[in-house]
Amino acid sequence: VLLSCIAALLPLGAAAQTKTDYPNRPVRMVVPFAPGGASDFVGRILQPVMAELMGQQVVVDNRSGAAGNIGVEVAVKANPDGYTFLLGNVGTMAINPNYYTKFPYRPLKDLIPITQVVDVPGSLVVHPSLPVKTAKELAAYIRSNSGKLNYGSPAPSSANSLEMLMFLNSIGAKATEVPYKGGAGPATIGLLTNEVQMMFVTFSSALPHVKQDRMRMVGVIAPERNPALPDVPTMREQGFNMIVGSWQGIFVPKGTPRPVVSKLFEISQATMQNPQVRKRLADGGVSVVVSKSPADFVKFVQDETERFGKIIKDANIQTQ
Repeated sequence: VLLSCIAALLPLGAAAQTKTDYPNRPVRMVVPFAPGGASDFVGRILQPVMAELMGQQVVVDNRSGAAGNIGVEVAVKANPDGYTFLLGNVGTMAINPNYYTKFPYRPLKDLIPITQVVDVPGSLVVHPSLPVKTAKELAAYIRSNSGKLNYGSPAPSSANSLEMLMFLNSIGAKATEVPYKGGAGPATIGLLTNEVQMMFVTFSSALPHVKQDRMRMVGVIAPERNPALPDVPTMREQGFNMIVGSWQGIFVPKGTPRPVVSKLFEISQATMQNPQVRKRLADGGVSVVVSKSPADFVKFVQDETERFGKIIKDANIQTQ
């Protein structure tokens, strides 16, 4: 009887120890995109505060490539102990599963969603040489030069690419896509050098270049204008029904113990309430948006996956 009682208490004791001890060594944050982009921007703002709350070092590990799939694979294959977590976004978690149908891993099957942390508005930007100042003027210019303009994107499966297809389809015009190995970095350089004349990119990535007059923002993809550039109208204001943002959230490998999931959820929530975090994100045009619970975030990712599956199907985009 005594042995039976001890055996019954062992799982509870192990769970309590996991909850008490975690974390007791450095933690890795996998960012599935190159340095300089919106995900890296968000990750490095969260990093020091999460480290302080954890009492351990948090190391940002940029694993870019294959539209973010390489970083996803790194997270999926990591030990499910809470010492590796992924900062995933709308592209890696909701768009890629619909586009890369042969990719062996699936976010909702192989990862545990913890919480959403931010929503990054999108923006439509052009090279300053284009004689346009609004999305409406750009639409007219593209129509009169249909097929003559280039636009940049991180990959055909990216949110940036889908946004441009939605925009072009809505105005009945064509342009040539030039894919780069990254949106905020390589694709932005392509725009700055006039290799491409327009692109959709996250607001935070475009903001410093717009302030330096190196590119022009003609529309914001958000429900409301962004306080960082209040004179730039939303796409919806200009007659384009586009409010697709680039949300980001935290994921851990499947099999991560429940106490660790709960602890990481609590740490993430506390991080996003930190005044310095909120200010630095707001200065970059990024909104703090957190989930009520891991279960709510699961439902959100499911809905987003279904939504982008429909967008891809309706746009007749060929999957891989």
